Amino acid sequence: MTSGQHRRYLIMTASIGSGHIQAAEAITREVRRLDPDAIIEIVDFMSRGVSTVNWLLKRLYLLMLAFVPDLYDRCYQFAGGKGTGRLSDMAFSLVMYRQMAHLIDAYHPDTVLCTHPFPEGACSFIKKFSRRQFRLSVVLTDYSLHEIWVYPRVDDYFVAIPSMRDGLIAKGFAPARVHATGIPVDRKILDLPDKTGARQALGLAIEQPVVLLMGGGLGLGGIEAMLDDLERIEGPLTLLVVAGRNEDLELAVRRRVEASRHELHVWGFTQRAKLLMRASDLLVTKPGALTMSEAFILGLPAVLHDPIPGPEEENAVYATAHDAAVWVHPGESLANAVQTLLAHPERLGKLRAGAKACGRPAAALDIAQALVAEENTSHGN
Repeated sequence: MTSGQHRRYLIMTASIGSGHIQAAEAITREVRRLDPDAIIEIVDFMSRGVSTVNWLLKRLYLLMLAFVPDLYDRCYQFAGGKGTGRLSDMAFSLVMYRQMAHLIDAYHPDTVLCTHPFPEGACSFIKKFSRRQFRLSVVLTDYSLHEIWVYPRVDDYFVAIPSMRDGLIAKGFAPARVHATGIPVDRKILDLPDKTGARQALGLAIEQPVVLLMGGGLGLGGIEAMLDDLERIEGPLTLLVVAGRNEDLELAVRRRVEASRHELHVWGFTQRAKLLMRASDLLVTKPGALTMSEAFILGLPAVLHDPIPGPEEENAVYATAHDAAVWVHPGESLANAVQTLLAHPERLGKLRAGAKACGRPAAALDIAQALVAEENTSHGN
């Protein structure tokens, strides 16, 4: 790019869960704010419009997940191996090489930013085997480092916590190119009303304890069984359920409303999830990284359950180690954990402080500033 031309960014993400896309969108908003003339394209690498093969692989994965809940763990552990697993990971990136090269030729980016490891791997090979020139930046969307994210020829890594930065430096990446920024979330989360205002906006009781149950965009996590358990709590609660795109779950929860001893509300996939979090005293969730990052910023204590072994489990370890959450293990009662926390404000207050200390509300802005500054330096603007 010559001086005076608009900078071009290709942001590659993947619609497996919602976290990768939310991170991409948060960074895009901040880059646009810093450089209104930039040309930015967000591409879902797993969408049917980009690649039918990739889309079919995603559909197959989601279908299998219903029958093999630890499927991601098996893939995660397999891909992390130094032998066959790592080779299979590289082979998958090579399969995606042609489609990724086509996207780069179509958009002519100065910078390719990846929030998922699949397009990252393909880009690494493109930089090795072709003459295409672009800056490759990668945002890791978990609280642990894994081999599936580690490729040569990455120019910038943006990671959640300092220990991940240390891990990449130990693998030979230059310290100046590895940034512990936190996981990017939409900065509009800072503009939410206070808890009372959020409850008023949602039409909820102001003084009654509010517990939010979330199962991610796919509505996973055994929410019906959790509601059965929470019915054992005698004191009145306001229970908020986000069923995501799981329509069967949403209908099943709606059928419970009249019979519940608590004030029960349910949403499907909703743009008000952050407002629901703001209104809550306690979040019950699987430990997805984006959900945890938002809870941290809001100072919202979490009760974590059923993490998918692998990255979610490591997210749970991080949150509990920093006194930002409690972890209900198999065989333990969710109702007991919730009731104990609500009955002990000092413990709840400690969890709020721990969550707040983990929050990185400026992560998306910090990443955008680094990207724009690098482009300015590279092109002499």
